[in-house]
Amino acid sequence: MNQPKRVALISGAGRNIGAATARELAGRGYHVIVNYRSDAGAAAEVVTAIESSGGTAEAVRADVCDADDVTALVEKVRAGHGRIDLLICNANTVTPPFVPFAELEWDAFAAKITGELAGSFFLTQRTLAVMRGQGAGRIIYISSTASDTIGMAMAHSVAKAALNTFSRHIAGIAAQYGVTVNTVAFGAVHTDATSEFTEGFWKYTTDRSVAGRKVEPEDAARAVALVADDGFGFTSGQVIRVDGGFEVMDQQLHPLADSFR
Repeated sequence: MNQPKRVALISGAGRNIGAATARELAGRGYHVIVNYRSDAGAAAEVVTAIESSGGTAEAVRADVCDADDVTALVEKVRAGHGRIDLLICNANTVTPPFVPFAELEWDAFAAKITGELAGSFFLTQRTLAVMRGQGAGRIIYISSTASDTIGMAMAHSVAKAALNTFSRHIAGIAAQYGVTVNTVAFGAVHTDATSEFTEGFWKYTTDRSVAGRKVEPEDAARAVALVADDGFGFTSGQVIRVDGGFEVMDQQLHPLADSFR
């Protein structure tokens, strides 16, 4: 008798890292719920691509910053499949303001932080209730190494730092239910949101990558899939940096590094 497929719910799965992760997990045997907020066409394309490759998926609309929408989303998945094995909180709910602090408006700053946390808070709360009943599950948050940097991306950086801390609290709560919780913090990934970054920026980052090239959404998706894998089952409460080696190579290539060799 065939075992039912594991069910993965991915927020913001219509594009970029979310879409690539949906395709990757479907290829590994998951039935994927492709959540989207506004671009139904993009979500449908992801589903079609998965089905064309022999996988199964469905697109479900919900604004993950809206508590009622999330309640309806999770209930639809639970009613249709009886379980949720994997939750990936990936949606980019609010575009961060990339301006100097002197020009940064409080409303824009607060909106980024609130949106970042709301998009994970509601999904986690509703989905964890399902996983608690199962006695098992995995939750993965998509974060950024920007949480550790300073500069023009203050709102983005602070929001991701808050998400990292939130994830560790959830890991502590979820452990008693047999649910693991981890965060994958990416460096610069070549997506729609970063495609307009300067060539100088990309040269700087690729020069400091072990692969010597831009990190693509498919690279990110494989990293997320590894954290979702059963072999990662004894790890929880961790923020895992995936930056192509940028952090260590940036220090290695610093002008002062030769002084310490």
